Amino acid sequence: MSTKYKFGNQDQLYFVSFAVINWIDLFIRNEYKQIMLDSWKHCQLNKGLEIYGWCMMTSHIHMVIGSNQNKLEDIMRDMKRHTSERLKDAIKSNPQESRREWMLWMMERAGRKNSNNVNFQLWQQDNHPIELYDNKILHQKLDYIHNNPVEAGFVEKPEDYLYSSARDYYGLPGLLDILLADPLVV
Repeated sequence: MSTKYKFGNQDQLYFVSFAVINWIDLFIRNEYKQIMLDSWKHCQLNKGLEIYGWCMMTSHIHMVIGSNQNKLEDIMRDMKRHTSERLKDAIKSNPQESRREWMLWMMERAGRKNSNNVNFQLWQQDNHPIELYDNKILHQKLDYIHNNPVEAGFVEKPEDYLYSSARDYYGLPGLLDILLADPLVV
């Protein structure tokens, strides 16, 4: 079995990316974003999730994470399972969701094609965890995460994007309590 893209050393920090199936732009509605934020807060309080950096784009999420309690793969599995169910319910019950039938059809279709699911799949299967074995790599990934909205043309400066930890690193209030990474040591 391959060890590429798997959580290894649980004492290390990891860069993870995960996306909605077919890169559907799900996170254009604040109520869907709030489901993710609430789930992360729960994982921080109850599962030992440590968040050092994050950015929620319209179709995918990047994070730098660690854990002081549960295994990272268990936290990610549980978080993705929980948010999949909550987001599915939110899509179904949102009267403003003009894309409801299309999104649910795409997610049900993906679920039927994947033997790991029961007729529904919201998230792509993997997280692509990359171990951050030194401070230089850690800061490269944080820069990548924080510049994602700039590269997408959403904002001019990373700290202007509300759904990112860049705000915390620029001394502005963020939406989550995070752990700031050590300053870059070269």
